[in-house]
Amino acid sequence: MTGVDMTPEMLAKARTSAAEMGVQNVEFVEAEVEHLPFPDASFDVVISNGVIDLIPDKDAVFNELFRVLAPGGRLQIADVTIQNPVSAEGRRNIDLWTG
Repeated sequence: MTGVDMTPEMLAKARTSAAEMGVQNVEFVEAEVEHLPFPDASFDVVISNGVIDLIPDKDAVFNELFRVLAPGGRLQIADVTIQNPVSAEGRRNIDLWTG
């Protein structure tokens, strides 16, 4: 199993959590999802949780996810989407973007 994050702080948190749970079959890699350091077709399952909404270039994200996904593999995404533009007031309200 491989976990990816672009920040050293989140990787440290993930490593601590894995150690506390006694999980040893996982590695953590610092990378951006638009530029994953893995060969083509490396994974049978790719899971993204709350990341894609934060990245402006969605095409680059999906191209990279599908590149590392093996033929017949599965992609699982949990994220936030919106149907309408967010007002200037809504963009300034941090409570709408967190929690």
